[in-house]
Formats: sequence, C-alpha cells, structure tokens
Amino acid sequence: MATKPEKRKQYFVAFIPPSPVFEEALELKEYFRDKYHSKAALNSPPHITLHMPFLWKEEKEKKLLTKLHEFAREYDPIKICLDNFSSFPPRVIFINVAESDALDALQLNLHRFFKRELDIFNANFQDKPFHPHLTLAFRDLKKSQYHLAWHEFSAKEYKAEFMADKIALLKHNGKNWDVVKEFVLESSYSTETNPELKTTEG
Repeated sequence: MATKPEKRKQYFVAFIPPSPVFEEALELKEYFRDKYHSKAALNSPPHITLHMPFLWKEEKEKKLLTKLHEFAREYDPIKICLDNFSSFPPRVIFINVAESDALDALQLNLHRFFKRELDIFNANFQDKPFHPHLTLAFRDLKKSQYHLAWHEFSAKEYKAEFMADKIALLKHNGKNWDVVKEFVLESSYSTETNPELKTTEG
C-alpha cells in the first residue's frame, strides 16, 4: 500500500508590530484596498519579513517551532524605527524601516541558522539584499493605480517606533497567513523588568 505523501505548507518568519503600529498599518492596508483596489496585502497581518516564505512538512512543524525558540533565546529585542513611505516600482508601496545594524545582523544570522539547522536555502528572493519594510500594497496594485498611490504617499509623513521583542512564525492556510506562534527575544533580560539594560537600537 502506497504511503500518504507528506503535506508541505508555506511558512515565513517576521516581526509583527504591536499596538498602535499594528492598527495603523492595518488601516493603511484597508485604505489601499478601498481607494486603489489592492487587497493582497490584507492576506497577512502587518509585518516585517525576516525570512521569505519556504516549504516545510507540516508533520515536522514541531521541529521548526523548537529551532525558532532556540534561535530567539540568543537575541535581545531590537528597536524598530519606521520612517515615512517608500516603494518598489511598479507595484509595491510600503512603510520604510530605518537602517539598523542590529536588525541586519539578526536577519543574516536567522538565514544562516535556517541553512545550518533546517537545510533551508531560499532566504533572499533573487539574491536581493535585505531591505526591511512593512508592505501596504503589492502584487495586485495595477501600474496605473501605483502611480496615483505613490503620488499621494510620497508626499505623506509617517513616523513610529516600537520594540521588536518577538519573532513570529506564520503559515499559509490556503487563502491567507496565520500566526502559528511568536518567540520572545530574551537573551539577557526581560523588557518588562529592565528595559534600559541592553536594548539594541538601530
């Protein structure tokens, strides 16, 4: 009797911003849906991608969770600064994330960890450098709408910051992305008990 093929799902790893940034970003995604007819970004919660989607056997999800917990325990929370809007022509508009050595290091080390511990090698899309951002509209934003939207948002300002103290594993359910679990960055302290001790700012 043939064995049942193992089911593979799509996963990715990201920072999910806390309130009020989460709600502000969600409201902007809904604005793009309503005004510019781009709703694909609403298939996932507001997030900053740390590792692009990859395939993993669902029955081995526990191993994935265990390894991400191991990884997160080695890192401190990172201060994330959001700095206005930017775009990847001709379809993508996003909230820009200010440069941060700490964020770059965590993302690079996460990719190395996935290669070494999980044999996952698709870390960078088309070998493009890491450009952290919070997407508001992308693949279903028509080019004509992109130009109108970018004309509007290039003139807008948006500033916010938050402590990224958890990394999230998300899984595609066939229609959209669900958070499977978040993992606390906790290498040396708790953000609640001693926030000034070793906060790593960008």
